[in-house]
Amino acid sequence: MTLNSKIKLLAVLLLLITKTTIAQKEEEQPFIISEDVVIKKYHNQDELENMQKGQLMILYNRRIEVLIKILPNIAFTTKPSITMSSMGIPYNKENRNALKDNIDAATTYFKNTLEFQEIVLPYSDKDNLISAILFYEETLKALHTYDDFK
Repeated sequence: MTLNSKIKLLAVLLLLITKTTIAQKEEEQPFIISEDVVIKKYHNQDELENMQKGQLMILYNRRIEVLIKILPNIAFTTKPSITMSSMGIPYNKENRNALKDNIDAATTYFKNTLEFQEIVLPYSDKDNLISAILFYEETLKALHTYDDFK
């Protein structure tokens, strides 16, 4: 290997090492409202009346989850997949920790609610479940018009 080749190889290695050490991996920001917090289908009373109680309980719990994860954040956004930075909120350590705590609290609250629902919801009257699902769905639909109040 010639001296010229060694210098070129050393220069390339130094460049790679420098680039690797200097490069900062940009942290991916979590969403204020997770992108999976959506209702894909709204139902009418006839559809719900034709469902089994087990199916209604699944729908009921899903609507509770979506409400728990959206309602506390409507002052920021009602839409999933929005980050702090996209809202103009600095993504600094304090705000990052506050968002993480908020997400963790909502997740824990939903988990605890779900555990309770699994025990007592089977005792619920089917008509009451249907009414609750319809009410929750109307509430969620109203979030689509939230911007009209600004």
